[in-house]
Amino acid sequence: MGGWKLEVARMALYITFPVSLFYYFNQPQYFEKWVVKTKRELYPPESKTKRETFEQAIESVKRKQEMLLLSKMDTKDS
Repeated sequence: MGGWKLEVARMALYITFPVSLFYYFNQPQYFEKWVVKTKRELYPPESKTKRETFEQAIESVKRKQEMLLLSKMDTKDS
């Protein structure tokens, strides 16, 4: 088996490796690039035409539901 010098070297490696990886991967410039890219993928900037199309779709669904509800109410009254 190795002596105390080998154990000290091994312990230094065990501590240095994760600390160095933590230091390298937590640099703000790398993290900021990744966060901005991911945020743009998940939440793309809104465009006016997409927003209007979305609102029109919501209105049409609401109108359909309202018409269905009114038709059900008319059939119950009869």
